[in-house]
Amino acid sequence: MKILITGSKGQLGRELKRQLKHKENTSLVLTDLDEMDITDIKDIERVVMANMPDVIINCAAHTAVDLCEDDKENAFNINVKGAENLAIISNEIGAKIVHLSTDYVFDGDGQRPYIEEDKTNPQSVYGETKLQSERIVMEHNPKHFIFRTAWLYGEGKNFVRTMLELSKNMKKLKVVDDQIGTPTSAKQVAKAIIKLIETEEYGIYHGTCEGYCSWYEFAKHIFELKKIDIEVVPCTTDEFPHRAKRPKYSVLDNKNLREKHGYKFSDWKQAIKDYFNDKR
Repeated sequence: MKILITGSKGQLGRELKRQLKHKENTSLVLTDLDEMDITDIKDIERVVMANMPDVIINCAAHTAVDLCEDDKENAFNINVKGAENLAIISNEIGAKIVHLSTDYVFDGDGQRPYIEEDKTNPQSVYGETKLQSERIVMEHNPKHFIFRTAWLYGEGKNFVRTMLELSKNMKKLKVVDDQIGTPTSAKQVAKAIIKLIETEEYGIYHGTCEGYCSWYEFAKHIFELKKIDIEVVPCTTDEFPHRAKRPKYSVLDNKNLREKHGYKFSDWKQAIKDYFNDKR
């Protein structure tokens, strides 16, 4: 199986490479902006036709949530047009496509974990472009896996590393306590995607670790695991205003993975422990 990964230098792209590079009967084509511009369909065609992958995993996206509010054109070109181009070309060669999406497609007003069939209602430019990208991929390639995840951390810039950096110079830290979600390791997401692409059970999937917490609770747990002595103070979202609205409640239920594949993610507390214990 030949797999082309876009956004290969991002957190998930790096983890997919790590897990797939020694997998039997698997070869990788790793691309990022330097190798292929997903907003240029001719550039995609050049790379794809030269490699003829069986699967394209699209990890490329404009994920700077606040910046998207003022950079709508770029957000649309990368998140929507880029996804459309990849879906069209992958369909032309009969390849499967995995398209990464997000909890931001929901409004965050829910009271229970969101299942794949729940009504979407994005509240930000980022969320809207990701929802449009889902629809456009489904429209252009029937062999699609739409994979929504949330609160991702891996090798790269993320909440975990931000907290650890801040703790080096601070004895007290305010962290938001009224946004609820599920911290999810790139390692767990990559494992689930690798399992999915070996099937033909196409559709929308949620993929996050089990359980949930607030950002405040997550930060507290990080410092406890790392034995860092720092005071963590809960605060509200209103105390840290952002350009883009954050979902208050964005817990995802991995219903389709569980029911169609009998697949279960690790609990978020176990996953972050594994992340810290993972010597790379």
